[in-house]
Amino acid sequence: MNTSVLTLDERSNIESGPWFAKLSPALREAILARSTVRRVADGAMLGARGTPAQDWIAVAKGAVRVSSVSLSGKQVTLTYVEPGTWFGDIALFDGLPRTHDASAHGETTLLIVRKGDFKELLAQHVELYDALLRLNCRRLRVMFDTIEDLNTRPLAARLAKQVMLLARRYGVPEGEEIRIGLQLAQEDLAQLLGASRQRVNQELKGFEREGAVRIEPTRLVVLSKDKLLAIAER
Repeated sequence: MNTSVLTLDERSNIESGPWFAKLSPALREAILARSTVRRVADGAMLGARGTPAQDWIAVAKGAVRVSSVSLSGKQVTLTYVEPGTWFGDIALFDGLPRTHDASAHGETTLLIVRKGDFKELLAQHVELYDALLRLNCRRLRVMFDTIEDLNTRPLAARLAKQVMLLARRYGVPEGEEIRIGLQLAQEDLAQLLGASRQRVNQELKGFEREGAVRIEPTRLVVLSKDKLLAIAER
């Protein structure tokens, strides 16, 4: 890979990703050597549910929205993949079709490893098997936590946890405030939580009255992490 096509920030996002940074220097170099850079516009489709998997992907800038369409035709967002995160390996392992749709959220820069190169990396670096196993164990733990929250915690607590997560992943410090850099409408938040936009709007207004957040068009600003944490623990 010609890393000069990445900006300094994009390169830093890849190299400092919590999973990638723990790999050995030799494996990191081998992965980057087989990667190509792709820049895509907001909304660009990266993979559709039910189609064959061809790529292993890392986000260098922007975000990737992972979603599906329910039986009633409603769009459901599962997560947003942030810079420094790799995804797409599950379907390359089991050979089955993609499980969800993936699209760019905002202008996005990706590193792409083609399926054949991914298989060669696995064959040449046993370390990659172990690293991906740990990564998928982490994904399972997050999924179990999400299912538990959905069944046991009120919407306000789940929303507060989601806002804190977004602030950690996409937060831009501005003095004592943290602006969430990811542009999200309240409908997007509602989809992440499996709730209606109206209920999410009501809860956010309650957070605002308590001094935990400030609501701006397509943006949230965290005013007090302590107050959000208190709401999440109710």
